[in-house]
Amino acid sequence: MRSSADAAALPDQLAGLFAHAPVVFAALAGPEHRLEGANEAFFEVVGRARSEGSIGQPVARIVPELVHQGLLDILDAVYRDGVPYVAHSADVLLGPLGRARRRWFDFSFEPRRRADGRITGVAFIAVDVTRQRAALKLAAEQQALLEQIARDAPLPEVLDGMCRAIEKLSPKVIGSVLLVDGTGRRLVHGAAPSLPDSYNKAVDGTPIAPGAGSCGTAAYRREMVVVSDIASDPLWEGGYRTAALRAGLAACWSSPIMSSAGELLGTFAMYHRTPRELREEDLDLSIVFTRTAALAIERDRAEQARRRAQAQVQQASADLAFVLRTSTAVSEEAHFPQNLQQLARLAVPALGPVCVIDVREEGRIRRAAVAVDPELPDRIRQLLASRPADSPVERVLATGVKEVTRTVPAGPWPELGLAVTGQICLPLTARGDTFGALTLLATAERPLDQRTVALAEELARTAAAGAETTRQYDRRAKLARDLQAGLLLAALPEVPGARLAASYRPAGEGLDIGGDFYDVFPLPGDWWGLVIGDVCGRGAHAATTTALVRNTARAVAPLLPTPDAVARSVNDALLDRTDSESFVTLVYAELRPVRDGMAVSLVQAGHPAPLVRRADGTVRPTEAVGQLLGVTEDPELPLETVDLRSGDALVLVTDGLLEARNPAGDMFGEERLADVLRSVSGPADAQALLDAVVGAVDAFARGVCDDDQAVLVLVAE
Repeated sequence: MRSSADAAALPDQLAGLFAHAPVVFAALAGPEHRLEGANEAFFEVVGRARSEGSIGQPVARIVPELVHQGLLDILDAVYRDGVPYVAHSADVLLGPLGRARRRWFDFSFEPRRRADGRITGVAFIAVDVTRQRAALKLAAEQQALLEQIARDAPLPEVLDGMCRAIEKLSPKVIGSVLLVDGTGRRLVHGAAPSLPDSYNKAVDGTPIAPGAGSCGTAAYRREMVVVSDIASDPLWEGGYRTAALRAGLAACWSSPIMSSAGELLGTFAMYHRTPRELREEDLDLSIVFTRTAALAIERDRAEQARRRAQAQVQQASADLAFVLRTSTAVSEEAHFPQNLQQLARLAVPALGPVCVIDVREEGRIRRAAVAVDPELPDRIRQLLASRPADSPVERVLATGVKEVTRTVPAGPWPELGLAVTGQICLPLTARGDTFGALTLLATAERPLDQRTVALAEELARTAAAGAETTRQYDRRAKLARDLQAGLLLAALPEVPGARLAASYRPAGEGLDIGGDFYDVFPLPGDWWGLVIGDVCGRGAHAATTTALVRNTARAVAPLLPTPDAVARSVNDALLDRTDSESFVTLVYAELRPVRDGMAVSLVQAGHPAPLVRRADGTVRPTEAVGQLLGVTEDPELPLETVDLRSGDALVLVTDGLLEARNPAGDMFGEERLADVLRSVSGPADAQALLDAVVGAVDAFARGVCDDDQAVLVLVAE
């Protein structure tokens, strides 16, 4: 049995046990809960020294502020009932009224018993979880900010939210972010939702220099600057101090915001309205939010750089499209000097309000083209059409070297109401011979910047090439035929279980690359892919789109399970193009030989329906009708299955064949095509069916082909 002396020594023994533990411990005795022993953490928390005679005093006298917060009731209950009491994250105010400190604790009240079980007092153990609680709240606020950053929220919104978050976590703090300006020598306003506008304006443009307040100095030193009393600190001399005091600010701690590469991005400041020393919890907040601000600013800079690069790419693409569009229009005009007139019209107003083209013929200079912005008076065009060429044109024709004038050229521009600020005169040279000059006038609204000069040079080159159009007519036609041939199969493959035949006829004389195409290619196993389609438009764009569709279909078909999935991949590829819109109609089918014919699964994307010709001569179109590709992100593409038995045929055509017209203007149409297929007698033969279709269309249209025509015939063996 423990002696009374042992019992008396127990509180001191327990206090010694907890002397260096990160917990608050106190041993209380009797119904008045007199303090028998405690560790130093207890005295630090209650704000009293051990030497002040607290031992032996009732706890209500030591920490009277806890009486009204329910402490005595809890102690009484534990002492009376002998049941321990545990509380988590209990909110406690410590200290006298007016200087109370709010803290959070995890509490444990345990009854103290003698050997016979009689309760002699209460053992009190508590852990201060104020910082942990603050850390959790800080982590939650930081997580919200990181989510904003991740979804590319605007930088002002993120920085504003960051300031509000720190003010929420530490209500006496006022947050502010300043950003380094483009020169790298000043700090400009970033965010400070709780500071007066007058103060934000006063510090907007703060120099990065010593003695420029907390923020300017922190940015200069690249280290945290703590000013506990703005009114007396030498870093706040002059106007900075006056502005701060007028705004009711008394302390400011500022940290530089640094990038991951060590570059200064700005400053993060924490203001107080009363003089105050930096505390450890304040430092924690500053570190966390400074790093968060750095992440947000770096992310924003990267996004801005990406957008600038994207804008440059888009501008370059637009310029390229303009040059291609112009060069195409000029090249398609086969007569001289009409091609130069076309060039001048396209240059205005894209590159300037006025474009003039002069040519040298038989030793004399003649004005070949004049184009004027439609918003300008017509008398300007009339005057320029009759006005002789000036000296820059003569020099350019003689030297073949461009001239750029950034002063007002001679001419009656003020009288005409045209505020000319300069001009550029470019040579038109083909095969080493400068035969003309293109002149563009510039105004304040359309200056001669680097882009304008570069595009004008390209247009001049295009004009010179256009002058050679007539002599290169046959070469263009041959080139178009060669390019078109490159977009079609050189020869149809041998498909087990089927016979194939195909035909392609370009429109007119074949000077432009058409958009009709077909393809047949093997797939894994014994499957084959078959596609026929029509690209919107003609020329280079149609060629690139055709190549895109064919290559995409060939690339993805072995990887995707069904024809509609392949068609959707083609649709995605078309929508991903940023240079222009690309519309395509097509039929994509996958087929494989079966015991008594061919199994065919297909989708029809806005294309004329394939016709199924049975061995007995009956003809019907396929039924599934889908939407054309390149228009919507999720087109309707129903899947249809067709079983071709031996002798059955699948006939696919492009709309150029169906829309062929006779001299009366009637279209050939699907019914005539079906009639032709019904009329073929004898054993089914792919080439015979193809010849019948092509011959019927030729006879109907009298040999005229106004649009590309493609036909693909498959007969099951």
